[in-house]
Amino acid sequence: MRITRVLSTTLLAFGLAAAPAAADSTPSASPSKDGSAPTTAGTSFRTATEVDQGQTATASGSAGDYLYWSFPADAGQRPTVTAKVKLPEEHAGQTWQVDVYDGLRRRQACQYGAQTRTAASGTASLELACVLRTVRAWSEPWADDPLPGTYYVRLTALGLKTDDLGLPVGAELRVGSKDMGGAAAVDGSLAEPLVPGIAVKSSAEDEDGDGDDSSASAVLSSIEPDDGWSSGWWTDRWVWTGIGGVLAALAGIGGYALTRGPGRPRQVPPGA
Repeated sequence: MRITRVLSTTLLAFGLAAAPAAADSTPSASPSKDGSAPTTAGTSFRTATEVDQGQTATASGSAGDYLYWSFPADAGQRPTVTAKVKLPEEHAGQTWQVDVYDGLRRRQACQYGAQTRTAASGTASLELACVLRTVRAWSEPWADDPLPGTYYVRLTALGLKTDDLGLPVGAELRVGSKDMGGAAAVDGSLAEPLVPGIAVKSSAEDEDGDGDDSSASAVLSSIEPDDGWSSGWWTDRWVWTGIGGVLAALAGIGGYALTRGPGRPRQVPPGA
């Protein structure tokens, strides 16, 4: 009975530890930084405007332009990209599309969301959305799985008519993510996130020992999650594995207590 009480106390402790881990499965995004939200967009991958998760970026442009933003996504996150396009008062029908690319500039498919929409003539605005697959900490080289690092968003109009080319438009972009927890955990992690310039920065730090300011100019991207890139070894799966082990031990003790019987009767001598 004493062993049973000890194991029950251990199980309760694991249950309390699992409560915060279960809470991680709720949607989360980094808080917006007041006054620092970008108001412009890039025109290519190399000039993409950096956006933190939770920020609402805005930009002005012309119909026919390619608008680019970039944001960081870490292992276990399922990013959601939403874009709103403000159209001019007078225009013909326009089709707009939002595409998302990973750090290797591979186009990532959307799980769901209105990635492409058509605005009828006179429509004031339209909204687009793309929910990506969960970012994995590691993947096979031949796979097309999303990996930790920089992600690029491209917003543009498709097949514009000549009269609509060059008309002024406005755009709003917001990126958030949901933490998928241990259900998305995999065995392994990348040596470095897929961030532009990370290889140059790492080699400079290896040569200099502590890394100096001379290597900063070679880094093409400075964005990263607020709490840094995850190490990839800890997930709430460890908690549930521990709980499973405790339950198995309790089941074994209970089974032994039920099957061992009352023992040797008092009237039977030990050698009988």
